[in-house]
Amino acid sequence: MRYRRFGKTNLSLSVFSLGTMRYLASPENAHQTIERAVSMGINHIETAKGYGKSEEYLGASWLGGLPVERSQLYITTKIPPMSDPDALEKAIDDSLTRLNLDYLDGLAIHGINTPEHLTEAIAGIVGIDRAIADGRVRHLGFSTHAPVEVILEAINSDRFEFVNLHYYYFFQRHAPAITLASQKDMGIFIISPADKGGRLYTPPAKLTQLCDPFSPLHLNYRFLLSDRRITTLSLGAANPQELDLPLQVADSVESLTESEQSTFMALETALEETLATDTCKQCYECLPCPELINIPEVLRLRNLAIAYNMTEFGKYRYGMFENAGHWFPGRRGDRCTDCGDCLPRCPENLDIPRLLRDTHQRLGGSKGRRLWES
Repeated sequence: MRYRRFGKTNLSLSVFSLGTMRYLASPENAHQTIERAVSMGINHIETAKGYGKSEEYLGASWLGGLPVERSQLYITTKIPPMSDPDALEKAIDDSLTRLNLDYLDGLAIHGINTPEHLTEAIAGIVGIDRAIADGRVRHLGFSTHAPVEVILEAINSDRFEFVNLHYYYFFQRHAPAITLASQKDMGIFIISPADKGGRLYTPPAKLTQLCDPFSPLHLNYRFLLSDRRITTLSLGAANPQELDLPLQVADSVESLTESEQSTFMALETALEETLATDTCKQCYECLPCPELINIPEVLRLRNLAIAYNMTEFGKYRYGMFENAGHWFPGRRGDRCTDCGDCLPRCPENLDIPRLLRDTHQRLGGSKGRRLWES
């Protein structure tokens, strides 16, 4: 296991962090997963008020005994934005009680996904300032599923020491946020690179073939770990066994090899050759859409489904539209009214209404919810 400085917090975190959204089968399973993670060198555990009984299970693990001292393990929890400082302070105390802890190494405002969330978070932050002053909280950050513009605004507020965000090989829209956070010496925590990064633990045969001799999951981890600006990646194991495969690359933090770079180039070539003149280049110039369709994300999922046969991932994410609120905003492709508003703004001259309907036919179907609500 390698360790990196978590920005201005100066915490030295393992390059993989244990996320606790999925270990909820039982208190015993949670304890075994935590114990296994710690024994493999993970020193940062991230939980949240909203993750079912995750905090309670982590708190029970202290009572069950772990093979490290408290000072050797960093704990971050997350609470939603609140404009009332007193309510925010109470939420911190409630989390500390559930966790059986006297202090949090990290506290993240969970889900700054809209400008209103950011305003609310800043308004209530004095409650966190009080908790920092008396030692209950050591470092403040935020997690986000927001458009990049909101993320940049939150970073530029200069109120946060770290950020948890989505950024992967197959989704690089947030690259400017990575750059700005690094310039401001913020810790950078990547959310769910295996799952939200493409469900890469169960890749389709075509993607596996294109990535040979590497696995798609290996390549995505290497894409992230080779970037020295990124501190740590979330590993949301449902049980102890799910830690083993990802942590095989926990020491692979060097620059990309020539072979890895060639494989990434082959993936780009396959995308361009397969989609040809229907390739969405993810410029986002088509927004805003009068029908509130998240056109770039809809077409990104189409890109992946056609170029790499990532259809199951596409269905999984497409099903979140209109079902996950601000966590996955935007409407489905079948909401297009052929108004043509987006067409003159597309530098690739894509027939966007046709592509939206095609995506809905390919990926429409089951409705999805956030994992901890399923």
